Amino acid sequence: MKYSFIVPVFNRPDEVDELLESLTTQTLTDFEVVIVEDGSQNPCEEVCKKYADKLNLHYFAKENSGPGQSRNYGAERANGEYLIILDSDVVLPTGYLQAVDDEINTNPADAFGGPDRAHESFTDTQKAISYSMTSFFTTGGIRGGKKKLDKFYPRSFNMGIRADVYKNLGGFSKMRFGEDIDFSIRIFKNGCKCRLFPEAWVWHKRRTDYRKFFRQVFNSGIARINLYKKYPESLKLVHLLPAAFTVGVVSLLLVFIVGLIGLLCCPCSKFVAIGALVPLVLFSAIIFIDSSIQYKNIGIGLRSIVASFIQLLGYGTGFLQAWWKRCVQGKDEFQAFEKTFYK
Repeated sequence: MKYSFIVPVFNRPDEVDELLESLTTQTLTDFEVVIVEDGSQNPCEEVCKKYADKLNLHYFAKENSGPGQSRNYGAERANGEYLIILDSDVVLPTGYLQAVDDEINTNPADAFGGPDRAHESFTDTQKAISYSMTSFFTTGGIRGGKKKLDKFYPRSFNMGIRADVYKNLGGFSKMRFGEDIDFSIRIFKNGCKCRLFPEAWVWHKRRTDYRKFFRQVFNSGIARINLYKKYPESLKLVHLLPAAFTVGVVSLLLVFIVGLIGLLCCPCSKFVAIGALVPLVLFSAIIFIDSSIQYKNIGIGLRSIVASFIQLLGYGTGFLQAWWKRCVQGKDEFQAFEKTFYK
């Protein structure tokens, strides 16, 4: 067997149903599916039974240990030559696996990854969140964009690797967040051939509301410092930008407040207040125009402004908090979601 899909799941039976349905439509069928239930209170076993006659599907349930260890659990039980790691909240287009196979047959790789998109059925908020995570103006295009500020590192929502390479590298570490980047860094450090498969993209639902999205990106900021402590060379300029953005926004808001207070004794202070808002308005305008054009919807454009500020400020505050605790105070590693994942 050439391919094994490995999917860790935590309380997402509806999303698993959509993912499995999309797997039944693949034009290339030389694959198995390994579902690993990671201590869910709302399991997807019944959903998996629906597809027992449609897919070569194996369902396993275990105690919660986080997504990385659940992927390792699935990899140990997989039979494919290549392991394809997916998040449970993705949906595959019909030609996904064929695109992977075409790339491998044309130019073999030890590991690979693909980009993500927003499906037309997603809510406007989900589309806005997707925009904020994929736009060059927010993430520098490092998640598979055509324009990017750093090289592409496969991420666990859409990552593939040869089974023997996976085993030799020991799979995912015990990090509860950022474990996919940790794995990608080790793939590169061990001299493996790893590249982007641009046509092997997925629809990725991500978070369904801004509160959950903030928690996700906040912990991504924490994870980036944890990765820096393990691999100092992994920290690039693009990773510092959300922290710089956060400091800049706070500074501009303080200047704005000072300008308003100054109006009590100096009318000219209004120019200080207005000037402080100009950079924020310009950034918002860029996001609004770009997102509105991309989705042909000004409502999504407006939501993308909110999502982009949450993405940058959430990541930036997590990064700065972790930097202070680990690099300034010298504390040991602290991790996101220590007890359960996405509870």
